[in-house]
Amino acid sequence: MRQYPSQTRPAARPGFDLMTSKLRRPAARPGTIPRSALIGRLAAGGSPPIVSVVAPSGYGKTTLLAQWAARDGEAFAWVSLDDRDNDPKVLLSYVAAALDSVQPVGDQVFEALASNTSSVPGTVVPRLGSAFWSMTAPVVLVLDDAHLLWNTECRDALSVLADHVPPGSRLILAGRDTPPLRIARLRVEGRILEIGPAELSLSRQEAASLLHAADVPLGDDDVAALHQRTEGWAAGLYLAALYLREGGSVQGAEDAFGGDDRLVSQYMESEFLGRISARHREFLTRTAVLNRMCGPLCEAVLDQPGSAAELAELVRSNLLLVPLDRRGFWFRYHHLFRDMLLAELERLEPGLLPVLRRRAAAWCEANGLPEEALEYAMAAGDVDAAARLAQSLWVPTDRQGRFVTLQRWFRWLDDRDGIARYPLIAVWAAVLAAETGRPAQAERWADIVDSWQYGDSSRPADPVTEAWAGVLRAIMCRRGVEQMRTDADEAVRKFTAANTMTPVAPLFQALARILSDDHDGSDALLEDAVRIAEEVGAHEVQADALCERSLLAMANGDWSRAETLAAQARDALRPIGMEALLASAVLARAAVYRGDLTAARRELVSAQRLRPLLTYAIPHLAVQARIQLIHVHLAFADIAGARTLLREIEEILKRRPGLGTLVDEALELRARLSAERGPATPGMSSLTTAELRVLPMLATHLSFPEIGAEMFLSPHTVKSQAMSIYRKLGASSRNQAVIRSRELGLLEGIAP
Repeated sequence: MRQYPSQTRPAARPGFDLMTSKLRRPAARPGTIPRSALIGRLAAGGSPPIVSVVAPSGYGKTTLLAQWAARDGEAFAWVSLDDRDNDPKVLLSYVAAALDSVQPVGDQVFEALASNTSSVPGTVVPRLGSAFWSMTAPVVLVLDDAHLLWNTECRDALSVLADHVPPGSRLILAGRDTPPLRIARLRVEGRILEIGPAELSLSRQEAASLLHAADVPLGDDDVAALHQRTEGWAAGLYLAALYLREGGSVQGAEDAFGGDDRLVSQYMESEFLGRISARHREFLTRTAVLNRMCGPLCEAVLDQPGSAAELAELVRSNLLLVPLDRRGFWFRYHHLFRDMLLAELERLEPGLLPVLRRRAAAWCEANGLPEEALEYAMAAGDVDAAARLAQSLWVPTDRQGRFVTLQRWFRWLDDRDGIARYPLIAVWAAVLAAETGRPAQAERWADIVDSWQYGDSSRPADPVTEAWAGVLRAIMCRRGVEQMRTDADEAVRKFTAANTMTPVAPLFQALARILSDDHDGSDALLEDAVRIAEEVGAHEVQADALCERSLLAMANGDWSRAETLAAQARDALRPIGMEALLASAVLARAAVYRGDLTAARRELVSAQRLRPLLTYAIPHLAVQARIQLIHVHLAFADIAGARTLLREIEEILKRRPGLGTLVDEALELRARLSAERGPATPGMSSLTTAELRVLPMLATHLSFPEIGAEMFLSPHTVKSQAMSIYRKLGASSRNQAVIRSRELGLLEGIAP
């Protein structure tokens, strides 16, 4: 139900373009102090598989790890984390790419990451964990700035991966806060080495070396006094060296750099920035709004020629800039330094912040960095620019399965009343919610679209958005199949008038006719939908249309053609790593017809995994698939499984009673099941949609209350559903339920 560009993503690659600088191991820079003793401790044979490096900013965490990585003999995979990694598909794509640079992790990992339908805890983490565990050569995986991860699913994914570090390899998490691991358990098991401020603090000799390297010769007594006052804090010592080099006194340095960010901030305000020229001060504070910078970006943001040369001079003069590529084009400030420069900018020129960020957004957009432009626009509070960029980024971001990122953008706009002025975004938000199994959210967004379209007769015409609004109404079928037909026909007229080609409209024209028991021309419309979908690369629409053609063939008794079309639907989704519930249901039924019960059972398991995604928000597909699955369960004399599916159909029909011929099919199945008197003992097949949603979360390290918070359920509801899952799987504990689910194929396995 989405329209995509025609190119197909190559296999074994992340679903989106990664920022390569995040995967680049920082170079050990000249002028830094070798931490040989600490590196020896980290690299020692038999060391624990997990290393936690936790300290406030400026203690040299990244420098230590970069020096270790620079030594010969060990393979390093490196990810520098930032706020945008709080999307599990994004975070794990970077982790997979980092590991893949050392040893291939396999196509299946990237297929799961790129898939719109894959479960992170149920599929992505197990595949990535197994690939990590199976690596034959030792690797050190470094996740720097791990304190920036606040997303629960991301944090739990790392906790699970920490249980699957292969022998001889290491997982390093560096940051300002305790990493998202089960620290107490790791300590008891002796599986973690913890490096903190005490270990990272420079010795007196190292402090003397740092001052000497900065061309600040001091006597032993002055070095000792400064070392004692800073408590070996590397950032304090380095800033003190800059202060002394500018003519400050030793006593002044001791007073300003006592290992306290507040005191250093006061120094920044009263001494460091006060001693440099106004031009340099403006450059430093104003470019602090940038997450990363290059010469042309600095010139655009400052609106001053010569800024690129100023950046180059700053690069040569001190260690407060971190290079991000080997060309020396992109840089960022040291985190501590940037925080303090931003604080100074907010104090002196608060009104300039949004202006600078808007300029950064404009430069990024003009230079092919639309997502960075969107983030700057949001930071600037520029709702119009953010909405326009989000609208253009929706298709590729959705295709990449980065739903958490999309939801964050939509929430930001919604909180600032940005959706009402950009109704097409509300359409996309409703489609996203519908296709990810969140029907209540889909309803809310759809109401906003209807209010825009019908609530204000004076609004200007917008044929394209009105056409997509008609498609949305057809998808959700909230007013029955007759209105669905009207909406689909209207969408076709408006798309034609706007000279827009999309396969979605003919698909729903055909569906509305089929559900109205009017098959004249429906197969031709479906053929058109398949053809257009192939031309524009709309894989999901192509698969939906092929599935509907398969059902028509089945209704005509042409089982061979039905199976062929369903297999084509599955093949259409393979380039984007997706599966379709309806295709699995039709293939299961065709397998039963030709007597291949093993294949039928395999398709049933696949359908179980996908069922939570199809709700009353896409009612025709949800009911069609369940009807086909009921027939398969009846063929296996599985009355409990069939009745579970029928109950779900009846719940959908309560909300969407106008589904035409599907209502009659459901009534026929209800009558047939009422006549069945066989055993109906609940088992795996009788897991409800709600239970199937909770099941992958049982494989995480989250407690029931944490699972509830993540899924917006009460802890009691989570516990009740978990107990029901245990009972149906014949398990007596959470761990047994996970093991049993992996044996059955409901969850993917993970070694060891």
